[in-house]
Amino acid sequence: MADKAKSPGQVHAGHRQRLKDRFLKSGLDHMEPHVVLELLLFYAIPQGDVNPLAHRLLDRFGNLYGVCSAPVEELTQVPGVGPNTAVLLRLLLPLCRELLRQQNETGDRIIDAQTAYQMLSPFFLGCKEEAVGLLLLDSRGRKLYCGLVREGSVRTAPIYVRDLVRLVVAYNADSAILAHNHPSGSPVPSAGDMQATREIYRALDSIDCHMSDHLILAGDEFLSMNGAGLLQAATRDEDGPIHGAFAADGAEFVY
Repeated sequence: MADKAKSPGQVHAGHRQRLKDRFLKSGLDHMEPHVVLELLLFYAIPQGDVNPLAHRLLDRFGNLYGVCSAPVEELTQVPGVGPNTAVLLRLLLPLCRELLRQQNETGDRIIDAQTAYQMLSPFFLGCKEEAVGLLLLDSRGRKLYCGLVREGSVRTAPIYVRDLVRLVVAYNADSAILAHNHPSGSPVPSAGDMQATREIYRALDSIDCHMSDHLILAGDEFLSMNGAGLLQAATRDEDGPIHGAFAADGAEFVY
């Protein structure tokens, strides 16, 4: 007796299960971007072949990061993307950000630039524009607050000072670590960054809060202005030029 031909639904069901088994066995290692996206789309589109949609999304937005950071309005312009699919795709970056934040929620003292970076960096995941983050510590270097203050350039210091002072007072913080990102470029501080650092340092100092560091994030790199000696230069010298930047040396903070 001849075998019955499988229906398209059965074929796709078998393909879906094979991809799931592949993921459970090997994770995402060596999995092509369209296959990763296809696997994800299974959970928004329960039936049918989603491979063409995965390719359309990558063609439109370039890569997985581009897909997951695209506005909902643009996602739903892609044929085959409905509200549920758009929400699922947009959920991923905030979810990753929260997972990283919780992973770094150790309760330990923040003793150097590296541990401060690990605490602050998840908040910048997916930021396409400049944003300013703040880590507030007690007298023993334990975290009181950590998060983004607002989006926008740190060089608009007068705007941020009000928010920073309000948070410092609310948490009765003894020290603060500022952070901002350079979405496209290196972590080398500009003259504007130095000036903003000076203004914020003085504002916090006036309410007895010591600014321990200012981190500048760029991609997977970061620079510690304290570790590079630039924090001291910014707060000591009114008009001195920036002579370069150096890798953060992991110098411990003093409380």
